[in-house]
Amino acid sequence: MGETKHILKRSEQKKENMWSTEDIFASDEAWKAEFAAIKGEEQALAVYAGRLSESPEVLLEYLRKSEELGLRIEDLYNYTFLKNDEDTKNTVYQGLKGQMTGYLVQFQQATAFETPEIIAIPEETLQKFYEECPELRLYERYMYRVRRRKEHILSQAEESILAAAGEMAETPTQMFVNFVNADLTFPSVKDVTGEVYPLTNSTYIALMESPKAGLRRAAFENLYTTYEKYKNTEAAMLNAEVKKNIFFARARKYGSAREAALDRTEVPVSVYDNLVQAVHQNMNAMHRYTALRKKLMQLDELHMYDVYTSLVPDCDKKISFDKAKEDVLAAMQVFGPDYCAVLERSFEERWMDIYENEGKRPGAYSAGVRVHPFILLNHKDNLDSEFTLVHELGHAMHSYLSTKNQPPVYADYVIFVAEVASTCNEALLMQYLLGRTEDKKERAYLINYFLEQFRTTVYRQTMFAEFELKIHALAEAGEALTADVLKEIYYNLNREYYGDAMEADPLIAIEWARIPHFYYNFYVYQYATGFSAAMALSRRILTEGESAVKDYLKFLSSGCSADPISLLKIAGVDMTTPEPVSQALQQFDELVTEMEALMA
Repeated sequence: MGETKHILKRSEQKKENMWSTEDIFASDEAWKAEFAAIKGEEQALAVYAGRLSESPEVLLEYLRKSEELGLRIEDLYNYTFLKNDEDTKNTVYQGLKGQMTGYLVQFQQATAFETPEIIAIPEETLQKFYEECPELRLYERYMYRVRRRKEHILSQAEESILAAAGEMAETPTQMFVNFVNADLTFPSVKDVTGEVYPLTNSTYIALMESPKAGLRRAAFENLYTTYEKYKNTEAAMLNAEVKKNIFFARARKYGSAREAALDRTEVPVSVYDNLVQAVHQNMNAMHRYTALRKKLMQLDELHMYDVYTSLVPDCDKKISFDKAKEDVLAAMQVFGPDYCAVLERSFEERWMDIYENEGKRPGAYSAGVRVHPFILLNHKDNLDSEFTLVHELGHAMHSYLSTKNQPPVYADYVIFVAEVASTCNEALLMQYLLGRTEDKKERAYLINYFLEQFRTTVYRQTMFAEFELKIHALAEAGEALTADVLKEIYYNLNREYYGDAMEADPLIAIEWARIPHFYYNFYVYQYATGFSAAMALSRRILTEGESAVKDYLKFLSSGCSADPISLLKIAGVDMTTPEPVSQALQQFDELVTEMEALMA
């Protein structure tokens, strides 16, 4: 029997491979001291209740104090968030995060008067305030964003009740995170030589990429058979999340949970519908790709566990973190020396947590912390991890440039544009790698990877978006979201998206149970819209050069200083039409054709 692969404990990780949370707080003791110092500070804001329309000076004073306390709260929360994700089994950081969540509710309750009072200020009075106190104009867009949702803002008492429900509202997500990451375990899998591979949510995709069909099938069956055992628990958690979204949407007088979610970021519902429509109109390209995969793999039956493995397996190679770093830095030279100097800092100053350890949150993300961004990785020395690195660095640079160039009130970009920078980075890295090989097999290998990016980011995320829309619509109509109902919807969507060439294995019906994004309240559609926008922007950068880079960096530096549709227009793309999505899927279709020719 082969040797079991060893996953390190947190204590076994090398310091240079772990992120520098000490840049936020030097120690847990320093965090506790700051937490003790801010407790009660929210009451210094509560004394402004009933006074925001008193004078422009009072309003400005409140906004400045609220912003200052908000920044301190962000630092405290981010520290506990990062430390908890290092090892989700560590009860110390579970406790600190719980304390912070509780304090956030207190803060929201204490400041629940803010939005109703800002909305209640007559427009002529507010314009007079701006004239009398020019410094208040800094917050003009902030005030507009609050006031534009006037019909959805409740009385101070009602807002206070909704704020008090905030901690309870986090329960479905926290239950899911703890259950899937800390409590749930999966049987290990063996290959034909007897080598044992540990199966976790983090290692699953790596196992799906294996050229060994038996290993892929065993991992697929072991993972989803385990989830199937807990389907009713998982369904109850997801049902609670959906009901929470519906409750808050109805409380704020929205027509649907989706409308409420998109309105927060000033995105028309039509953008969501345009995405789904464009994908359905281009579904034939996806079916062509599925049929090509079946043909090239020489399979009588193509199964759901066959979709991640490379179509050019003998080109698979180990890509160390250092090699991935080298490629990324070279590909990003198109953005100029200042941009690349910040990328160098991110490696030198330990902005990222690189390797998996026991209990660590799976996947990857970038957190836009005030001191500098932090990046969570689970690097696996393969091409996918190289693209994950460049993806998260795109997020990090977006956060860094927005924080550097915008005042705190506008430093955070909204989620609709969140995936643009990350995916643009991926497209540029792909073009860099393709431009440095003349070998047909290696080119086919890279195009295969690029096709998978399209499949997983545009088609798959749109399928997720449809699933999310369907289950919310059912719940809004009063239907129960049982495990069987969720499985049937998810299974049928897989059949529709993958087409007749794919054997829709029954176990795929439970896949929704492991997807954390269904707890993000209509987030997933933005992966697909962001990818499509990024394809257009990367083409513009590579063809137009300096002028396109200048527009793009202006977009990255703009935070939320304008609505997201307008910001993307600055960069050169209009997401109010289905055209960017259709163009991206046309590129996918062309890549399928090229792949067919290369593999002939």
